[in-house]
Amino acid sequence: MAKLVLYTLHLSPPCRAVELTAKALGLELEQKTVNLLAGDHLQPEFLKLNPQHTIPVLDDNGTIITESHAIMIYLVTKYGKDDALYPKDPVKQARVNAALHFESGVLFARMRFIFERILFFGKSDIPEDRVEYVQKSYQLLEDTLVDPFVAGPTMTIADFSCISTISSIAGVVPLEKSTHPRIYGWIDRLSQLPYYEEANGGGGTDLGKFVLAKKEENAKA
Repeated sequence: MAKLVLYTLHLSPPCRAVELTAKALGLELEQKTVNLLAGDHLQPEFLKLNPQHTIPVLDDNGTIITESHAIMIYLVTKYGKDDALYPKDPVKQARVNAALHFESGVLFARMRFIFERILFFGKSDIPEDRVEYVQKSYQLLEDTLVDPFVAGPTMTIADFSCISTISSIAGVVPLEKSTHPRIYGWIDRLSQLPYYEEANGGGGTDLGKFVLAKKEENAKA
């Protein structure tokens, strides 16, 4: 099998979701770091790979796949020994798809509304309405977790996607254990994976700390 090349940044939640998927599938990735703050994603050579200038980007022997959810589905479909992480059954697959859209349209979007203003626009405050939006997203996830995992009784790529975001934003907008016991139980289940800390845990914690440090730096500017 040709080497899979991932253009990535470990701090990025979508990139970590792909890393979790690759680890679960036993795939080796050659990782090429794309520093968003330095503008690497706007360089001509990267724009040839992805005109939307986002990461992650997968290069599978010349086949270019962009967007984390598309990459995860591609990896499971092409390289998975079975369909456990992305079921072929239409009902089960619909639940996974719904959870993936929830992550991108709610969890990640609301995190981005906070992080982007600090990282890219030099702001030092977090508007209260944006905090409330994140807290509401926590409650939506809590209510969704009627099963051990976000899309049912077994782990899927939807869990990788959601945990990559939750592990990042929780360091900035506190996630109360007393009011979100299901989320904490879910996090605990995923953290038992032998590859979890390497692929996501450290990166999630580091991103939260990085955003808070940048917030303080902006306040002094």
